[in-house]
Amino acid sequence: MSTEVASGAVVYQQKDGHPAYLLLQSATSDFWGFPKGHLEGNETLAETAQREIREETQLDVQLDTNFKAYTEYALPNGNLKQVTLFVSQVPTGVAVTRQKVEISAVGWFDYATARKRLTYDNLKKMLDQANDYIEAQDNKG
Repeated sequence: MSTEVASGAVVYQQKDGHPAYLLLQSATSDFWGFPKGHLEGNETLAETAQREIREETQLDVQLDTNFKAYTEYALPNGNLKQVTLFVSQVPTGVAVTRQKVEISAVGWFDYATARKRLTYDNLKKMLDQANDYIEAQDNKG
């Protein structure tokens, strides 16, 4: 059994005083999730997250590395997949250009809608953690 390591971010913008979360739909399934992908070479988790977000959305983001959500799960092939997500706030109204080969749709969703749209429970828990962190940061003011 080998381990696959992936990294990405919960990307959000402020909309009407609340976070709106960027979700991507896979071109090969109905799966909705966050921009993320596999480490390449000697990349750090943060470098991987920035590269994958740029490749999938054309966004150049700054990551808040004070937040990390982590999950791991078994893949159908028996390998273990480890996923780390950071958070990244982007300017309101920023244009997202999807990578057409891998991504069939993109959307900005409020917390409740994003949670419903996410396909897997582990991603919902990561969104919960990110949302709590973002709200705590906003309350610091």
